[in-house]
Amino acid sequence: MNESQEKEKAILVGLSCPVFKPGEAADEATLAELEALVETAGGEPVASVLQNRPAPDARTFIGEGKCEEIRALADAHEAALIIFDNELSPSQMHNLESLTGCTVLDRSALILDIFAQRARTGEGKLQVELAQYQYILPRLSGLGRAMSRLGGGIGTRGPGESKLESDRRHIRRRIDKLRGELERVRQVRAVQRRQRKKTELPLAAIVGYTNAGKSTLLNRLTGAGIEANDRLFDTLDPTTRKKRISDTQEVLLSDTVGFIRKLPHHLVSAFKATLEELQFADILLHVVDISDPEWEIQAETVDKVIGQLGAGHIPRVMVYNKADKCETLP
Repeated sequence: MNESQEKEKAILVGLSCPVFKPGEAADEATLAELEALVETAGGEPVASVLQNRPAPDARTFIGEGKCEEIRALADAHEAALIIFDNELSPSQMHNLESLTGCTVLDRSALILDIFAQRARTGEGKLQVELAQYQYILPRLSGLGRAMSRLGGGIGTRGPGESKLESDRRHIRRRIDKLRGELERVRQVRAVQRRQRKKTELPLAAIVGYTNAGKSTLLNRLTGAGIEANDRLFDTLDPTTRKKRISDTQEVLLSDTVGFIRKLPHHLVSAFKATLEELQFADILLHVVDISDPEWEIQAETVDKVIGQLGAGHIPRVMVYNKADKCETLP
């Protein structure tokens, strides 16, 4: 985003219900993380609302009374964007937009937008585009305002409006094509793994929550020179470097995309070609931001995703980062 451009103002909304499955509800910590995500996407969070209900409202998720409250809040702050920490159905998104007069996104759409900004390599762009189409396809009839903003903005990056207006068959054909291209990427990676095995160099994969310091660690260990910034999802494309650890032994160190709570399953699926490398690592270096009050929950999130990827059996070393920011260590 150009610094001269005015940032999009956003109202953040989260819902907590006892009927939600573990990890689905919003709380102060997940709303704070959502705020950081909005800033990463180039927006400006101006207010947040955390609501408690016995169950989500089928039509509007939060109830029409709360919708009116949020509409007034958006008017007061001159915000045209409302972002939910929870996942919304297409009809709920459409109804919320009708009642508030604002563009409505959920957490998954926001994360996909950030990935669209960050993707640099051809492979990364393919993976992000596939994830976006998988998210969009069941929502074609309900996305409404978010897909029709001609001026662009948060939630509109990616495949583009002209493609989104195409029918479902066109999008399904595009998904099939992207899957085919990514399958070829997986085959290339398989060949590279076989070649690596011939050299008998062990592989250490660096994993962790987003912004835990994975790229900084790789830079320190290998002098890789990867751009490492204090922001979420700064690294999407994996980097592998050699590191000599003794007179007779070298190892390969590989950086990976960071994980986050409520990571859209479309992204995990689309990034399979990249993430499945974890299955073939000899050891995992799990980087933890020990200065974050939520570090234990973040570590559990990473462990869960590692298990989903079939890499839960691989030995790991915990790397506690940013200890200099802690007054007392846990």
